[in-house]
Amino acid sequence: MARIEYSDPAKHNDRTREILGKNRNANIFRMMAHSPSYFEQYCRLGGAIRHKGELDPVVRELAITRTGILCEAPYEIVAHKRIGKSVGVSDEQNEALENWQSATCFNEVQRAALAFTDEIVKLHKPTDATFNAIASKLTPAALVELQLSVGFYIMTSKFLETFAIDLQPAAEVIP
Repeated sequence: MARIEYSDPAKHNDRTREILGKNRNANIFRMMAHSPSYFEQYCRLGGAIRHKGELDPVVRELAITRTGILCEAPYEIVAHKRIGKSVGVSDEQNEALENWQSATCFNEVQRAALAFTDEIVKLHKPTDATFNAIASKLTPAALVELQLSVGFYIMTSKFLETFAIDLQPAAEVIP
């Protein structure tokens, strides 16, 4: 159960209701909408991360889901396993993310991105070896997008856990 009440969409201005509607009034967004200006900017950056970059969507979703696992945020894990599947992450890959190091279902770029993700979350920055490994496989733009994706979803995971956001049935949230 959430630690504070979710905001009531009926009490928001038209712009906030519009953004909530586009996001199917998911619990995370109903909670964020307590601060309409932050909510709008959060959605703008989240939209850019998910729809405007050059980073391979499979690599992005593997990194985001792994971030959720490391941050112990079940809502994030469930949501991004579903999103990942919609962009090409296999069931085998989703199942292997918990212990990806011993899995054989990830290619070289995916493994480098997962190592990069692990070190950002656990060590707060990647080692030179890990940074150089992923930097040799991605363009500068894709590398920036990977780091910003991980950072954004660390913040999102912490938000979800801080407010104890309730999970919702798959039919009610992002397809």
